[in-house]
Amino acid sequence: MPQRNVVAWTTLIAGYVDSYRGGEAIRLFREMDVENVEPNEVTLANVLAACGQCRDLETGRFVHGIVERIGFRSNGINLSMNIVLSTAILDMYAKCGSLDVARELFNEMSSRNLVAWNSMIGAYNQYGKPSEALELFVDMKNAGFSPDEATLLSLLGASAKLGALLLGQGLHAYVEKTSYGNDVAVVTALMDMYGKIGDTKSALRIFDGLPRKDKLSWTSLIMGLVLNGQSEEALSLFDKMQRNGVTPDHITYIGVLCACSYAGLVDEGFKHFMSMKDLYGLEPMEEHYGCMVDLLSRAGRLKEAEGLVERMPMKPNLAIWGALLMGCEIHENVDIADTVGRHVMELRPESGGVYVLLSNIYARAKRWLEVSSARELIKEQRIERTYGWSLIVT
Repeated sequence: MPQRNVVAWTTLIAGYVDSYRGGEAIRLFREMDVENVEPNEVTLANVLAACGQCRDLETGRFVHGIVERIGFRSNGINLSMNIVLSTAILDMYAKCGSLDVARELFNEMSSRNLVAWNSMIGAYNQYGKPSEALELFVDMKNAGFSPDEATLLSLLGASAKLGALLLGQGLHAYVEKTSYGNDVAVVTALMDMYGKIGDTKSALRIFDGLPRKDKLSWTSLIMGLVLNGQSEEALSLFDKMQRNGVTPDHITYIGVLCACSYAGLVDEGFKHFMSMKDLYGLEPMEEHYGCMVDLLSRAGRLKEAEGLVERMPMKPNLAIWGALLMGCEIHENVDIADTVGRHVMELRPESGGVYVLLSNIYARAKRWLEVSSARELIKEQRIERTYGWSLIVT
């Protein structure tokens, strides 16, 4: 093949970015650099987008350096005047979680477009700062911008995290007055917001009104019902989903298995766990094994839970050992707790929850030497004591 010019390289890189294959785009960019082909503005914007997709902050910083050092020396364009590239750099830092750097760049921008506002609002929501996301949205409105799909998705997520029902209802009213009432992603996010806040009736009304129910909408409602303790309703909805010919995915099954765990439905849980691979070719992941261990442990079937952990194709994480340990405390099984405790010690957790559980189990069995050892570990590592352990579905 003849030597590729910058246009050919950029076309390939952009194709990978559009297909959400950021890693391949970055690999091509490195090959391009080795062949001494100088990138143009479009190349750099696409590579920055790829870095954001992959959370590749190191490469993102490298590209930022190129932009500042040589990117536009040839045509005399100043970065502060180039809204496309400055927004791409901001978006990269935001998606990689470097919020302070992103905000500094945002504040320095002489001209901000909607993409820049959405990048900051979305990053604040994604990285656990929903209040800042909402504050910035107020600034965005005052600057004369109206929310688009990306804005609404971030705001609905922030509302759910804050439990801000009134704000969510206000966004709902806005959606219904605009064309976004027909946007499946926005309407599903609305349903998800109501479910997480605890208003499952509103979530159900939205779901029933959807002209087309896709996998995401079914899964979102199932998860919302599970989070609000409506396990039987969640399992009934899952059956209906299957009857309607919608194929579940890994996330759907996390909700289904959690529903079985909360309701104590061991046999049904096993049925669904086995159906993942048998019916849909889905290999159970760590989270699914965790749900099953939690289910068996809650039900007192600790030997079965221990056996399942031993048969896992991946190394059990702390959450899985913690679920089994919680079962040992509930059902006062010191023997299995001993085994679990050894595995936990190997992982050296920073959270004190497992050590507190071990201490409680040994105290009930009047094994004071082990109680003392567990408490010493808490003191030595300056672990914050957290009284309890649970698998949390988010």
